[in-house]
Amino acid sequence: MGSAMHPMSWHEIDTPIGRLLLSGDADALRGIVFQDGSHPVQPEAAWRRAAEPFRETIGQLKAYFAGELRRFDLALAPEGTPFQLEVWSALRRIPYGDTTTYGEIARRLGRTNASRAVGAANGRNPIPIVIPCHRVIGSGGSLTGFGGGLPIKRRLLSLESGRPHLFADAASPSPFG
Repeated sequence: MGSAMHPMSWHEIDTPIGRLLLSGDADALRGIVFQDGSHPVQPEAAWRRAAEPFRETIGQLKAYFAGELRRFDLALAPEGTPFQLEVWSALRRIPYGDTTTYGEIARRLGRTNASRAVGAANGRNPIPIVIPCHRVIGSGGSLTGFGGGLPIKRRLLSLESGRPHLFADAASPSPFG
């Protein structure tokens, strides 16, 4: 990740759903990690801590959590297999406030029997929220796995459903500091 000309940077932010670690370079956002979840990460030693490369990302996340942004417009550079990249591209086409199923994404990609593979690719999404993997649910309408945990998935879907009162959390009095 990154290059000699564009070294990787990282920055942590507090949000209504907990701390997020942003990573990327001067060209693009490459990762978002739920630091309060079960798989927090330590930035790699060669990465530099800097807020400036993420100014636009932070602004758009703040607007999203305030219910003012429905579609992110950021340079993204997720790294994955060709199939993963295809799935992540399909995720970006799920409209704000809508949900779909793994099977429906597989059908849209012309791979009707690949719902489990879609689920695996969805689970490896390196840029959650911006690439909205939280909008994918089980075929029976159930919430299924999410890297940030099901309570966060539920909160994101509540926010997007137009019921932000369900999103509000007294434990997060000051999102974004």
